[in-house]
Amino acid sequence: MEHKIGIVVSETYADITESMLIVAKKQADLLNLKVKKIIHVPGCYDMPLIIKKMLQNPEIEAIVTLGAIIEGETDHDVIVAQNVARKIIDLSVEYGKPVTLGISGPKMTRMDAFNRIDRMAKNAVDSCAKLLKVQL
Repeated sequence: MEHKIGIVVSETYADITESMLIVAKKQADLLNLKVKKIIHVPGCYDMPLIIKKMLQNPEIEAIVTLGAIIEGETDHDVIVAQNVARKIIDLSVEYGKPVTLGISGPKMTRMDAFNRIDRMAKNAVDSCAKLLKVQL
């Protein structure tokens, strides 16, 4: 059975996130997941509203998020990462659909994020596929 998923991609650090998207789409194909919709948002902080709208679509069974939160001069990266992760979990539970976390960070450099492109994207899609197979 082919499951239909959506992908939400942060445009911040697009050189990293667009590479993550390429990896995620390939992994989705390997796992027989049909990507029905891809939406780009300005940054990870902007994901929850779009995730909620996607979850309201009966055709979308699960969502993969892709992004990178890189350390700056303040704790802004930690605040963004914690709040986005918390809201993603809340939306997944509220709608009863998987929303997987393919967002690397916080407390990492651009090079750290670059080195995690494959692993983060594949893990997010793999988790999505595994959660869709769970029958309760």
